[in-house]
Amino acid sequence: MRKNKILLIAKIAIFTALSTVLYFIRFPLPPFPSFLEVQFSNLPVIIGGFIMGPIEGVAIVLLRTIIVLPFSTTQYVGELADLLIGVFVVLTVSFIYKKVNTKKGGVLSLGIGIIVWTLSAIFSNRVILLPYYMKVYGLSADNFIDILKVIPWVKIFKTIDSSNYMRVYIFACVIPFNIVVSTLVSIITFIVYKKVSNVFHKFEEKSEEKEGL
Repeated sequence: MRKNKILLIAKIAIFTALSTVLYFIRFPLPPFPSFLEVQFSNLPVIIGGFIMGPIEGVAIVLLRTIIVLPFSTTQYVGELADLLIGVFVVLTVSFIYKKVNTKKGGVLSLGIGIIVWTLSAIFSNRVILLPYYMKVYGLSADNFIDILKVIPWVKIFKTIDSSNYMRVYIFACVIPFNIVVSTLVSIITFIVYKKVSNVFHKFEEKSEEKEGL
């Protein structure tokens, strides 16, 4: 029992470390606004949730958030948004996969995870991120509209003004951006999950053999 707890803590620590490293590796995705940055810190979170379960997946997100908070450049607002997205996503995908532990179950959970990720991002941007950035950088509605107009497909909206710029931002930026990122994370998860899982299973088997000796 003690050894199992130690192994569990070790696995959580490994996935937390990977998630933390990936959190700091971020880059913009033109033509989206530069403050929407791609980062793959939820990749180890989801894989860890698949291997260990929903609670352990949430623990990875919480620990990662605690570690990165001292380095925040957004007065903890960005970290809060990432925390919310990470928790909702890992709870969803790992719970579904735990109930339907097959390849089809994995695909189903990742597909629903993309939807949950996007909905969480809509909430985070609408309620937390955009109000923060507009306040900190002193952006008016007109300033933000100018930023949106750089995006080619914004032209499908006939008019952008102070009454609808938030809606345009959600549909033209937040939704497509997060669908792209979450889909990439899901594809990579689907490709590497079994390999990563097998490594941990072999390690646990060897540990059990040594314990038996």
